[in-house]
Amino acid sequence: MANTEKSEQTAQEKQFAVQNIYTKDISFESPNSPHIFREQMNLNINLQVSNNATVLAENIHEVVLSITVTAKLGEKEDAKTAYLVEIQQAGIFQITGFSQQELGAMVGSYCPNLLFPYAREAISSMVSKGGFPQLLLAPLNFDALYEQHLNRLKQQKDESGETTH
Repeated sequence: MANTEKSEQTAQEKQFAVQNIYTKDISFESPNSPHIFREQMNLNINLQVSNNATVLAENIHEVVLSITVTAKLGEKEDAKTAYLVEIQQAGIFQITGFSQQELGAMVGSYCPNLLFPYAREAISSMVSKGGFPQLLLAPLNFDALYEQHLNRLKQQKDESGETTH
């Protein structure tokens, strides 16, 4: 009975709330316009994704999801850039009662999962308004990306010769 009460109390102490979701920075470039529209649109899309978290106050975190999409005509290194989209989609989240490990997963996976649909819609809209075929980004598995990040950190720590006990 005491264990059940303790787990219920722990669950009640954990709180998560979205305080705000906003676009922090956004840009669209089409450096080879208008001539690019006269060429065959066989676009090669390169996607780069990262996120960053900042503590704003006790239990208040800003998470910024950064996405860069580069579309080039073909796969050659010197291929012309059709367009470049960059967005920093951000959110302010109240996260209370989580362990350090759980907090890392919240800001490294859960929050980016919430921000991604907003960034995806903004990117799609900008690309279409730029005169290019609609771009719908596939869903991303932020849980797997966060796990890869943790594995890279562990590998770097192991390679540096640090011992863990």
